[in-house]
Amino acid sequence: MTLRRFGVVATAVCALVFAIVCLVVSGALDRPASVAVDKFTQLVFSVAAMVSYWRAARRRRGVARRWRLWMAASMASLAVGLCVWIWGQVVLGVALPSTTLAPIGFMLVPVLGLCAVLVLAHGGSGTLPGHRSRFVVVLDGLIVVGSLFVLTWVSLLESMVRAWATSGPGFATVVAHPALYLVMLVVLLVSSWTHRSVRQLPVLFIALAGLAQSGSGWVFAYLVSKGATAIPTAADIGFMVCPALFFLGSIAPGGTARERTGATRLRAGELLHLLVPYLPMLVTGLFIVVGTATGVRLNPFEIYVGLGVVLLVIARQLLTLIDNVKLLDQLRESRERLRHQAYHDPLTGVANRALFRERLDAALAGTSPVVVLFIDVDGFKDVNDNFGHAEGDAVLRVVAARLQACVRSQDVVARLGGDEFGVLVDGYPQAPEEIGQRVLDALGAPHATASGTHVVRASVGVSHREAFDPSLTADDLLGSADAAMYTAKRLGKGMVVVHGSVEADLGTDLGAERAGDR
Repeated sequence: MTLRRFGVVATAVCALVFAIVCLVVSGALDRPASVAVDKFTQLVFSVAAMVSYWRAARRRRGVARRWRLWMAASMASLAVGLCVWIWGQVVLGVALPSTTLAPIGFMLVPVLGLCAVLVLAHGGSGTLPGHRSRFVVVLDGLIVVGSLFVLTWVSLLESMVRAWATSGPGFATVVAHPALYLVMLVVLLVSSWTHRSVRQLPVLFIALAGLAQSGSGWVFAYLVSKGATAIPTAADIGFMVCPALFFLGSIAPGGTARERTGATRLRAGELLHLLVPYLPMLVTGLFIVVGTATGVRLNPFEIYVGLGVVLLVIARQLLTLIDNVKLLDQLRESRERLRHQAYHDPLTGVANRALFRERLDAALAGTSPVVVLFIDVDGFKDVNDNFGHAEGDAVLRVVAARLQACVRSQDVVARLGGDEFGVLVDGYPQAPEEIGQRVLDALGAPHATASGTHVVRASVGVSHREAFDPSLTADDLLGSADAAMYTAKRLGKGMVVVHGSVEADLGTDLGAERAGDR
């Protein structure tokens, strides 16, 4: 249904409900007729809401289907409760307070509605930890309701319940019915600030319906506690309006409200989410402190309920602490993962040029001998051209694994780019040419991959620093190793050249002669 069409239907429904309320309250009908019109109107809208939620659920999937099914069950419970109530109060004429099963149906309405809100809030995005997030929201609602209950009990409800308990129906129907709606409203309020999926038009009408039902429920409880055997029709206005609002919620167009991108709204929402469960408890605590200081004595029931609220707050804080610890662990893991990605090659898993340069600078700042190997994989282009880049990547991974296996764990193996690798040996235990030859031997064996076996060679250039030299930089050492590697390639590939050796000098001379010939 479009928003414009819904506006027309909502206007018509509101006008109809307003006319019925005026008719019932005006006194134009006698008492039995006004009660009959009142209750049958509620029943009609309840059944219409149930059917509408059911039909809407059948056309949808996933979360949109599940929360509407819960609301259809809630409306079915309301319709059953109204049928039982009508049978007892209208048909049989049973005087209040009633002992029928109708209150059970009425109390199931907010319970099932609460399930719908939780499904809608947590079934979609998955940005919060599922069951724990639901539990925290319910805890917030219970803390608020418990705090308000202690406040109203001390000031009003105790005398009301005491008066009504002597007449038979018991405590459950005194407070549970409107209190359950209050829990649903608080959970809905908290969820609307923490979950964007709740901020939509159908949920607004559910909240308004719960507010209307809860208001009349408290008035009903108060009047019956005073010994009333007939409730004035004016006190029933919330009951009359509630099913109509539920019906409008069933046909209202869905979709989340437009999200405000300003930081002020975000900070306000976070602040409200933190303060919602504690503000009512603070007000209640101050009220009790002032009351006890002026001579008010608390009975055991009030003390137990207050302790229960405190335990709920402690449970919520423990869950919050657990979530904070998990968030810190996730943050640390995320930072480590980002650091690893920033300093390691994504293909081979070895260090990248940035980490290699960082470790080389640190090694040159010390006094131990340092060896740098610059390695170029010979024949790698043929693998790429003949077998594809995926096979070339597999060969590079084999090369990196072999380089790591032939050096010490404290040495650094890095992919410097393309098919070029570097090895940093800090405090080498043997001659530089022996280290280079060990690397060359490790890479000389055929490279087996999932698609076959490839024979590739490597040219290794080695530069080293025997003693501390403050004038020697990382660029100097890398440049020397790079030059030695190119010398090895000019001399025929598949060999090791140490910077400053005869082979390196010969390679330089050969290169100059070939350049002169050209």
